[in-house]
Amino acid sequence: MATLCRPSVSVPEHVITMEETLELARSRHADHPQLPLALRLIENTGVRTRHIVQPIEETLRHPGFEERNKVYVAEAKARVPAVVQRALDDAEVLTSDIDVILYVSCTGFMMPSLTAWLINEMGFDSTTRQIPIAQLGCAAGGAAINRAHDFCTAYPQANALIVACEFCSLCYQPTDLGIGNLLSNGLFGDGIAAAVVRGKGGEGIALERNGSYLIPKTEDWIMYDVRATGFHFQLDKRVPGTMEPLAPVLQELAGRHGWDAADLDFYIVHAGGPRILDDLSTFLQVDPHAFRFSRATLTEYGNIASAVVLDALRRLFDAGGAPDRARGLLAGFGPGITAEMSLGRWRRTDETD
Repeated sequence: MATLCRPSVSVPEHVITMEETLELARSRHADHPQLPLALRLIENTGVRTRHIVQPIEETLRHPGFEERNKVYVAEAKARVPAVVQRALDDAEVLTSDIDVILYVSCTGFMMPSLTAWLINEMGFDSTTRQIPIAQLGCAAGGAAINRAHDFCTAYPQANALIVACEFCSLCYQPTDLGIGNLLSNGLFGDGIAAAVVRGKGGEGIALERNGSYLIPKTEDWIMYDVRATGFHFQLDKRVPGTMEPLAPVLQELAGRHGWDAADLDFYIVHAGGPRILDDLSTFLQVDPHAFRFSRATLTEYGNIASAVVLDALRRLFDAGGAPDRARGLLAGFGPGITAEMSLGRWRRTDETD
């Protein structure tokens, strides 16, 4: 049975606080007619600190899409290998043991994908499959877990490597004054995460079932408007209410597995904002404390897009994990509106299946 092992996570060294974010908004957009609303929305995110890949002075500049993407490529190559190596070490596997690399990112573009560079740079076998996922946004972390699970189900002896690299600060658009964009300036942070899904053995979450769901006719609720200046984040005001239709989907997935979504031992979900977690608590009838790991990621790092679910899982590992055979749910939410969900049991021993 495929087991999602301990994730490795890294955030950049440059930090911006909530107070600094609010002051920047006040000083740079003093005449904006909706500034009070934007400030209130940013304050309500619950984000206290975010890590960014460049100093704030550089982040606030916009040298153009071409230069921004060069920064993305250079920083990804400089930072990803160490995170990958820690994930391999934690899973007790070698590069030669990996059969597929799933690379997820929505904040920069490379072709060939970083997967090709990693295979050459870190000595993965030339037969390693590559699965880049570029357009699922925050849902991509959950999607990568699910596609790794699918791969290891099809090839039970195989091992998959998941890599999420998000430099959301490189999408900052100083001239875009839409409320959704102003909110994103105080919500999103940068981060890199990696994790191994082992087909045999390993400690972590033994994945048992996964599913996807698209809320009909919501594809324009979270989106990029791609312009000459790069990716402009668009956010519909209805997005915070999407857990009401998605909670029954999570309940149905658990029900098909013979579980009750309201009575599980751990929950690792994408924290796009505090209301996501509050509404899930309400609609799933789960104690808010169950989402403490996701909330901690949001508070300390902000929304780090596809890397959120892996960081929340890392925090569960840091807290000692869960009892053997404990049942849990993982979920990522993003553009579409898409939900990527999985169910599994905690596996504390390294027994073969």
